[in-house]
Amino acid sequence: MQTSIERIPGNERMSKAVIVNGAGIVYFKGVTPATNSGRTIEEQTTSVLEQVDKLLAEAGSSKTGLVSVNIWLNDIRDMAAMNKIYDQWVVPGHQPVRACVQAALAQPHYLIEVQVVAVRSPN
Repeated sequence: MQTSIERIPGNERMSKAVIVNGAGIVYFKGVTPATNSGRTIEEQTTSVLEQVDKLLAEAGSSKTGLVSVNIWLNDIRDMAAMNKIYDQWVVPGHQPVRACVQAALAQPHYLIEVQVVAVRSPN
């Protein structure tokens, strides 16, 4: 069986998403806060998760198709505040596996980055 790869264009450095074998697994880029997303972890988390929703839809998936979520926080002490937003966003009964770590992010004003893996057409 030959593997097919479909890419949702992003920029010269990365695709927004890569879909393997048509209706199979979708790997998404890391999502950072929108420029006007605010300064608090709550505002930036909301911005990032709204962008993730749009990417999932663009790839033919949704939050119920999430398989894995990786979260990087500039300051791990923001985890409780981030979780308040995340817990309202994730669909009960469809929680993905998740990791959350502290890391220096690409821009000093970023407080969060999120990367997800999902199935394209969840059952």
